[in-house]
Amino acid sequence: MTSGPIAITTGEPAGIGPEIALRAAHKSTQPCVLLGDRALLERTAALLGLPWPLASGCSVHHEPLPRAVAPGHPSPANAGYVLKLLDRAIVGCRSGEFGAIATAPVHKAIIHEGGIAFSGHTEYLAAATGSRSVVMMLVGGGLRVALATTHLPLAKVPGAITRESLGLTLDVLDRDLRERFGIARPHIAVAGLNPHAGESGLLGREEIDVIGPAIEAARERGIDADGPWPADTLFVPARAKGLDAILAMYHDQGLAPLKYASFGHGVNVTLGLPLVRTSVDHGTALDLAGTGRAEPDSMLAAIELAAELAARNSPLPRAGELAAPNSPLPRAGELATPNSPLPRAGELAARNSPLSRAGEPATPNSPLPRAGELATPNSPLPRAGEGRG
Repeated sequence: MTSGPIAITTGEPAGIGPEIALRAAHKSTQPCVLLGDRALLERTAALLGLPWPLASGCSVHHEPLPRAVAPGHPSPANAGYVLKLLDRAIVGCRSGEFGAIATAPVHKAIIHEGGIAFSGHTEYLAAATGSRSVVMMLVGGGLRVALATTHLPLAKVPGAITRESLGLTLDVLDRDLRERFGIARPHIAVAGLNPHAGESGLLGREEIDVIGPAIEAARERGIDADGPWPADTLFVPARAKGLDAILAMYHDQGLAPLKYASFGHGVNVTLGLPLVRTSVDHGTALDLAGTGRAEPDSMLAAIELAAELAARNSPLPRAGELAAPNSPLPRAGELATPNSPLPRAGELAARNSPLSRAGEPATPNSPLPRAGELATPNSPLPRAGEGRG
């Protein structure tokens, strides 16, 4: 049990977010608060044959939609609404009102079209909380896979990987595996960047000049990390089962094998935050929206893992803990009181931006990922810009 209910942001209103959030909340035993437009959620509950009002233990925080939506047809006019849900969850979680945040998927391209720079939940949360270094990790299929870089074009990955950035990533990964996941001494295997981990420099020198030295420095700090290992064999079950986590160098290197093992049941966890945030392992699946066929398994797993992580030795701030003299964040309850307006969309992130992770700032020119552009009829794979990160 967490110290407060799980805040569930319902994501892109024209996608499957409202559906999977409602179905998961109905199945979950965790107290929760659904953040979204009440009328939209009520219509969605009727579509799914779920009771309304919601069952005891689950309530709704109403945020009105600026523009009505049709399933599968997102509008840039609602971009600010999507981020208001996230801002409200952050404020509530940091004040102690909520115990953790579980997020439904958003559509990055639509948010960009709405005039808001946004490269993903992970980067947005880092900016909104003033976190120096955050790490995206997915859990599923018996694997924990963290990423050294996140939503970045492949051509920019080598330049974004530095000894410093890898050191920060390993520090965050090791600490949260200990504190959040309760692993006394995590064993972390680090993948190489190049084929065959560079083949002793024949296929690239990043392993020799950057990754290897970063691992050695981490070991000197007491972190049980090894590598760099060739990624094509690192995920083999016989090899991976003895590991507490794998650190991949880029998005698809790590998430392709994990999603093969657990798609639809995996959970995205943001490490390095002063709060617990989990999410689904898929996108908005616009082609499934409004059909009632979207499976809630990943959303349900995200809610349950959020509760588990928040309950285990959680260092979440409580009332009065946010008022550090130099902190640009709101004092406890400052934005969440009944008579106080919530921040405008994107305000929390803008207040503490820019981000510090190499190559990951949410600038207006930040390119969106292209892989996985088409969603198949029976699978919630993301269209371009829909990723759940």
